[in-house]
Amino acid sequence: MLNRTNSTQSKTSQLELVDIELLVPENHLLRLINEHVEFSFIRERVRPFYSETKGRPSLDPVALFKMMLIGYLYGIRSERQLEQEIIPNAAYRWFLGLSFSDSVPDHSTISWNRNNRFKGTTVFQEIFDEVVHLAIHHNMVAGRLLISDSTHIQANANKNAYTMQVVTDQPQEYLVELEKAVNEDREANGKKPLPPAGEDTTEKKLKKSTTDPECGFMNRKGKPEGFFFLDHRTVDHKFNIITDVFVTPGNVNDATVYLERLKSQINKFGFGKTLESVALDSGYFTAHICKTTLEMNLFPVIAERKAPNTVGKFSKSQFTYDTEHDVYICPAGKTLIYGTTNRQGYKEYRSDSDVCKECPFLEQCTSSANKQRVIQRHIWETYKEKVVQNRQSEIGNNIYQLRCQTIERSFADAKTLHGLRRCRFRGKEKTQEQALMTAVAQNLKKIARHLAKQSQQGNSVLSTNFIYLVRICSSWNRQDCVA
Repeated sequence: MLNRTNSTQSKTSQLELVDIELLVPENHLLRLINEHVEFSFIRERVRPFYSETKGRPSLDPVALFKMMLIGYLYGIRSERQLEQEIIPNAAYRWFLGLSFSDSVPDHSTISWNRNNRFKGTTVFQEIFDEVVHLAIHHNMVAGRLLISDSTHIQANANKNAYTMQVVTDQPQEYLVELEKAVNEDREANGKKPLPPAGEDTTEKKLKKSTTDPECGFMNRKGKPEGFFFLDHRTVDHKFNIITDVFVTPGNVNDATVYLERLKSQINKFGFGKTLESVALDSGYFTAHICKTTLEMNLFPVIAERKAPNTVGKFSKSQFTYDTEHDVYICPAGKTLIYGTTNRQGYKEYRSDSDVCKECPFLEQCTSSANKQRVIQRHIWETYKEKVVQNRQSEIGNNIYQLRCQTIERSFADAKTLHGLRRCRFRGKEKTQEQALMTAVAQNLKKIARHLAKQSQQGNSVLSTNFIYLVRICSSWNRQDCVA
């Protein structure tokens, strides 16, 4: 009887002459990326960080980047594990230009470059931007509709290790514009302008992680509670190419960074001439974003976020605004007139308490001791109403439905396949690196597969045309012979 153990050992111990090229399938993702993406630009991007005269010869930066890319493409979280995964994998070795007898670069090489040579630089942002430009070059980015959102990334931090600290909120830049608009509105209504707000700040107590002080404690409805970072991402609707990635602590509001990131993309990628619309969820439904995007001649589609309302009481939507007379009409047909404009930009409309006392709807309208109902309307409310109309239109509804196919799918892919669910490192800069490299991996996948598909379709057309030409020539030869 044949000894299976000895047979197996003899096969695994015998020497074979193997071509590593033949071990990598034609449709392997790394082969497609290698065929359709030129990585030489990386050397130019990192050249300032290397010395040509000092130190021992360094690992080729292209090989270093490719090694990191493998980790992000296949969701390999640890650099030590990445080294071990490359050793037996023929496709990984082929992509890095290593033979079976070559030693794999040590995992500490990646760590050292990231923590020393590239620390504090914009090299990963520049690589990401270069990949986006590559997608634009291949007509994979239309620049007509940009869809943005954020997702939480669990911080690499102990949720029970924290201190309570007083955090100061700095005033935002748009408040200068708001303050000017408030005083103009007050003067138009016969009110004195408010004194300058100055550099007043707001203080509040928040949990601050002692493991990773740069993350933020997130406590949102419908979201997990704990220490997180937020990945603010924008995708182009054509091929779902990611055009912007920006990381903030988990307690930062989505709306605070949006306009800056939008303008950054317009300037960087030349979307100023092509951009027509943006799509956002209700977290971005602020008067400032509505006003700014409309003034940019865009078609913003943003989910409406309605103000909270006391159960059993009339909501604001049940009061009708009379634009001509600048008053609100209550469900009983009575008028709420303008009272003042506060520093937050809200105009206050108050009812007549003497009239309200006799109103049969009083219990459904207000519980205030003075029997008066107050309705607030932002001085930029007309912009919000226009955006609501956009969202409710047929075009707006079709645009908003694209969110689940684009930005939500992009986040799901990043978390499920590329390890973005949890931070690999600690600190905002390293988390930004992880988010950028994850986006680079996702974009390169799409670019390589799209170009491979185009190439295959082109070869198919050429093959069909060649067969058609052969048939014509054969037919002509037969006729010529008969003649």
